[in-house]
Amino acid sequence: MELIKNLQWRYAVKKYSEELVSEDKIDQIIEAINLTASSCGIQPYRLIVVKNPEIRQKLAEGSFNIQIQASSHLLVFAAFNKITNEYIADYVAMMEEQRNLGNGALNDYRDLLTSFFSTQSPEQNAVWSSKQAYIGLGTALIAAAELKVDATPMEGFDPNVFDDVLALSEKGLHASVIISLGYRDASNDYLASALKVRLPINEFSSRID
Repeated sequence: MELIKNLQWRYAVKKYSEELVSEDKIDQIIEAINLTASSCGIQPYRLIVVKNPEIRQKLAEGSFNIQIQASSHLLVFAAFNKITNEYIADYVAMMEEQRNLGNGALNDYRDLLTSFFSTQSPEQNAVWSSKQAYIGLGTALIAAAELKVDATPMEGFDPNVFDDVLALSEKGLHASVIISLGYRDASNDYLASALKVRLPINEFSSRID
C-alpha cells in the first residue's frame, strides 16, 4: 500500500530548505482538504493559504515554531465562531443545487441542523468547528505526503496574533490549527534521518471480533 510508505516517509519537519512548493501541488492539497469529511457535511471552517513571507513573519511573532516563517507556504485552518441559521440555509441550498434537487427538497435536513445548532452556545459551536478543522488537518498531512511535500502541523502559535493579522474575527473565524509546507533541509534537520517511533500495532490497537 503506497499510502503506508508515504506515511513512513513523512515526519514533522523542524528545518526547511529555501525550495518553494509549486502552486500546482498546493492546489492539489487544497482540493484534498476541501474533499475532507466533516460532521453534517457543512465544512464549518475555512482554509487560508499564506505564501507572503512578510505576513508569515508577522504570524510567527510570539511562537517558538520557526517553521511558520521558514517554510514555503502556511495553511491556517480557521474555524467558525458560530454556526448561524443563515449559513445552514445557504449551504443546504447549495447541496440541493449541486445534487440537482428541487428547491426545498432538503428542508427537513436544514430544519434538523438549525434546531440542533440553536441549542448550542457560541462557545460550543466554536469548539465543534475546531474539531472539524482537525479532520482537514489530517487530510492535509496525507495529501502532502503523497506529493512528497514536507509538512509540520502546529498548535504552538499565538491565536490572537493570527486573528489580528488575518482579520479572522471580522469574518466570524478563529485560528484553530496550522500546518507549514515545504521541503526538508535534510542536512540540518536532526529528525530527517531519525527512525520513526510508533507503538507496536498490537499495543496501539485492539480488535473485537
